[in-house]
Amino acid sequence: MSSSSHVVKRLASTFTQRPAPPKGHLHFPQPSSTFPKGYVLTGIHAGVKKVAGRLDLAVILSTPDDRPTAAAACFTRNAFKAAPVLVSNEVLKRNGGYARGVIVNSGCANAVTGKQGMEDAWAMVRETDALLPPSTSAGSEKLEHETLVMSTGVIGQNLPISKILSGIQQSKSSLSSDFSAWERAAKAFMTTDTFPKLRSRVFTIGGMEYRLAGMDKGAGMIHPDMGPADTSFSTPKQLHATLLGCIMTDAAVTPRSLQSALTYAVDRSFNSISVDGDMSTNDSIYLLANGAAAPQSSVPIDEETDPESYEIFKKELTDFAADLAKLVVRDGEGATKFVTVTVKGAPSYRDAHSVASRISTSALVKTALYGEDANWGRILAATGSVPLSPSSTTGEPTAIDPTKVSVTIVPADGTTPLPVLVNGEPEKVDEDRAKEIMTQEDFELLVDLGGLGDGEAQYWTCDFSYEYVSINGDYRS
Repeated sequence: MSSSSHVVKRLASTFTQRPAPPKGHLHFPQPSSTFPKGYVLTGIHAGVKKVAGRLDLAVILSTPDDRPTAAAACFTRNAFKAAPVLVSNEVLKRNGGYARGVIVNSGCANAVTGKQGMEDAWAMVRETDALLPPSTSAGSEKLEHETLVMSTGVIGQNLPISKILSGIQQSKSSLSSDFSAWERAAKAFMTTDTFPKLRSRVFTIGGMEYRLAGMDKGAGMIHPDMGPADTSFSTPKQLHATLLGCIMTDAAVTPRSLQSALTYAVDRSFNSISVDGDMSTNDSIYLLANGAAAPQSSVPIDEETDPESYEIFKKELTDFAADLAKLVVRDGEGATKFVTVTVKGAPSYRDAHSVASRISTSALVKTALYGEDANWGRILAATGSVPLSPSSTTGEPTAIDPTKVSVTIVPADGTTPLPVLVNGEPEKVDEDRAKEIMTQEDFELLVDLGGLGDGEAQYWTCDFSYEYVSINGDYRS
C-alpha cells in the first residue's frame, strides 16, 4: 500500500483568502513646528540593501553644544544580543547616560557575527562621532564616544562595513532638520515595512512648550521584551524582523529620570505589542533629550526634585511611544486586523499584562482573527494557561475562578459590544453580529478576570494570514 493512501484530508476552508488592507494613509506630512529643536537627520543609500536607491542608512545628531544631551535606552533581553546592542549599552554605561548621535543601518542585523561584528559596530560609532561638533557645555567632560548604533535585517551576516563608513562620511551634506530629513531617516529604518513610521507632537510643562518626535520600524519578528540600559541608575526588570525605535525631545531631563520614564513607557507600549511572538536579537528603543527648548538657566526635569513635571513628561512619552508601537502592529507582515486585547480584574498590572500577552501570541487566536471567527474558547484557553502571581496574604498562587470570568468583543465604531461569556456562563451569541464586528479592521477583545484585583493592561496584536507565511518563507531570497 502506498504512503499516499494514509493521507487524511483536512476540512476545506470556508473563507476566502484576502490581502492586507492598504496602509499608505498611515504616513503623512507633519508640520516642521511639531519636531523638536536641535536635531539634524538624514537617510541615504549606502549599499547595504541590494536595490539601488533604497535608503538603508540613517544618521541622527543632536546639535546643541552648550548643554549635554541625555540619552536612555531599552534593549532586547534575548541571549543572542546583537553587536549594536552590546556596543550601545557600553557607550551609555561609560557615559552615565549621555549621547549625541545615533547611526542606523537596515538590510543586515549584524547579529551573531562574532568579533568582526563588534569591530564593525564600534567603527560605525567612531565614524559618526566625527560628525559631532565639539561640546562647549560648562562642566562637561570629554566623552570618548557619543554615538549609539542600531542595525536590522538578516541575522548571521557581516556588514558591508566599508560601504557604511563611506556612507556616514557622505551623509554630512544632506543633514537637515526639515520634515523631508525626518522622513528620509524613517525610511532608512525600514526592512519589510510597507510605510515609514514617523510621528511628532507638541506638549507643555510649566507653561513651556516642548516637542517629541520619533520613528520606528518593524513588521515581523515582533514580540519585544526590552529592559533598561546597564547604567548605574537603571532599575531591575519590570516585565519582560526586529523592532527599532528612536525618540527625540527638546526638553531637558536628567539621565536617571530619562531612563526611568523610558522604561515605564516601553513596558506600556513596545513591550505590549506582538505580531508573531518572536523576540529579536536587536530590539532597541533610544531616547534623546537635548534641552534645546528649555531656558538656559532652567534645571533639567528630575523625578525626585520636580516630580510634577516628571509625571507630565512620563505620561506624554508613554502616550507617544504607544502611538509609535501601534504603527508596528498595523504594519504587521500580512496583517489584516488590528486588535486591542484588554485584560482587567487581575491581581496586578504584571498579571494582566502576562494574560494579554498570552492571548495576543496564541496562534489559534490569531488564525481565528484572520478567519473572522468569534471562537472565544481559544481566548479562554490562552487565559487559563497563565500562572498568576502569589497572593500577598497567603503566598499561594492566585487562581482564576472560571465562574467569574467574562469575555466581550468590542467594536471600534462605538456600537454595542457583544458579550460572549458572562461570569463563566456562555451567552447565546448572535453569530451575525459577531461576524459584523470581526469583519472590521479594528476591534477589541475584553477579558475580565472577575475581581481578583485592580490590575489592568492592554496589548496590541494582529492576525496570522497566508501572506505572513509567504513573506517569511522566502525572507532571505
